[in-house]
Amino acid sequence: MNYKELVKEVARLLDKFQEYKQCIDSFTEDAAKELKFLSFFFNVNNLTTQIQEEWSHIYDVSVVHSNWITPLIRWCGEIDKLLDQLASKMSKGSLPKKSPKKITEPKEFNLTQPKPRPLPAVEVIPQQGKPKPVPPTTHKSPKEPDILDEMKQRNRQKALEVLNEAKSQQFRCANPQKSEKTQKVISQILQSRDAELKFDKSYTSGSPSTQKANSLPVKLNTTAILREGALYNRQLEEELQRLEQLSKGASEPSAFLQWQKEMKDKDLQEELAELERRRLEGRISHEEAVLARERVLDRNQRKVQQTKEETAELMRKYAEKRLREEKEMRDLVQQVADGHKNSKAAKAKLQEIKQRIVKEVCEQSRELLSQALEEAQSELSRKMELIRQIHAFESIPLVREKFIDETETAGHDLLCEMSLAELRERLMMLRELQEFEQEERRNWILQEKQMKEELLLDQLDNIALCRSLVEQAAAARSIQVLISELLNSQEEKRMKSELREAVSKDERVLALQKTLEQKQQERRQKKSEKANTKRNEKEPRLGVKNSIHNKQVLEEHQWEELERSLEQQVHGIIQQSSNKTNAGQKRAF
Repeated sequence: MNYKELVKEVARLLDKFQEYKQCIDSFTEDAAKELKFLSFFFNVNNLTTQIQEEWSHIYDVSVVHSNWITPLIRWCGEIDKLLDQLASKMSKGSLPKKSPKKITEPKEFNLTQPKPRPLPAVEVIPQQGKPKPVPPTTHKSPKEPDILDEMKQRNRQKALEVLNEAKSQQFRCANPQKSEKTQKVISQILQSRDAELKFDKSYTSGSPSTQKANSLPVKLNTTAILREGALYNRQLEEELQRLEQLSKGASEPSAFLQWQKEMKDKDLQEELAELERRRLEGRISHEEAVLARERVLDRNQRKVQQTKEETAELMRKYAEKRLREEKEMRDLVQQVADGHKNSKAAKAKLQEIKQRIVKEVCEQSRELLSQALEEAQSELSRKMELIRQIHAFESIPLVREKFIDETETAGHDLLCEMSLAELRERLMMLRELQEFEQEERRNWILQEKQMKEELLLDQLDNIALCRSLVEQAAAARSIQVLISELLNSQEEKRMKSELREAVSKDERVLALQKTLEQKQQERRQKKSEKANTKRNEKEPRLGVKNSIHNKQVLEEHQWEELERSLEQQVHGIIQQSSNKTNAGQKRAF
């Protein structure tokens, strides 16, 4: 609908409204007609019968009853009072007529005549609503360069954090450790210095004697006596079994102990070699980390150049995308205009469908109401019958007296059923049996106590004998222990020296030492090469700096020109589309 059709429709509605207004004025001027209409409309019988049925043909039954009929019935009392007042005024005299109001005369709109079109329009764009304003992002630079700059800053910060962490937390195994001989010498020097100090000297009366006569006997309880007796018995059985095996020709465990000692020495040697390998591997990994850090710096420089090229490609794709979006928007506007033309026919068809649905719903509601009324009547009759039967049962008297015979059963037909007299007799027999069992248990406990006391006395005799034998064996064993300790200390010194020699001759340790020397030599060569290049660059540094600065300025200038050309292309496309829309609007008016 264009602007002319809208103006004609408004004028036609204003004319109709003026006609209806005159009808209402003439109706209200006649008090008799007003009283007759209101008395008919606010009558309860008319509202519930004729008016409700007519309204139900057009609108939903529930909406008519709840929203219109019920409020009108509620206000009927107040309307009756107003009608009585109106009737009394009519009896006194007719009301003075109101002066007729001046009728509004519509005037035609003073519209400007459209100019004749010089040429037919190439493309007809239908009139639509107010177009959306140009988004502010059109005149602003894209966010991609800012995002890329932020990503560069974050990556640089993360790399610096990793570098600082690697410098602060180097491999601990790569730190050279002091030899065992040096540590021993340092500890001896510190001990000799501490011995010269006298302020920490403690004055004692000597160590207490280890062999004291047990003058006071220790009182043992039953558990301690039994536990110690069982220990001595077990030791005695083990010794007897060992002697019996030796008598049968069993071998001594000395060969096994020798083999076990050799295996322990071998494991110790492998463990020392493994520690040396780990230390060398740590130093090698440190050298490799330094070389890897240099490779990462070179790779980052290549990535920066690649990122610049990708940014230029993104800007070009962004301009192409905006052109496609403008074209899709014009197609969408054309589709929406075609859809508005078919809306009136769809509305009329929808109104017919709604009226048919309302009629069907009214018929179904009547059938459901009749069915519900029949079900309610049948349910009410069933409940009345149940109430009558309950009253009949309540009117029958109850016999509450009961006579009990102790010799008779309850009559439940169970296998374990018995009378009250039989139950009492059985309980008395169970009580006698329980007392007999308690007496037997009391006698058995007394016998157990006597046997336990005899066992404890025997255990005490055995413990005293075993203790005397153990003291004699301990005195002989202490002398043997001192001799064995001296021999073991000499053997340990000899084994340690052999282990050091074996670790130094290990093939894997030698190979790792060679690789470590190679890595260190490679790092020294790279460091010397960098120093030479820096020394050579010192003399022509001024000329190189100027050339690099000029190259950077030229690259920045080319980059700015590229961005400016892309922005001009985008602005030109948007300006062309806005000019086309404005021209279409002017033609429609």
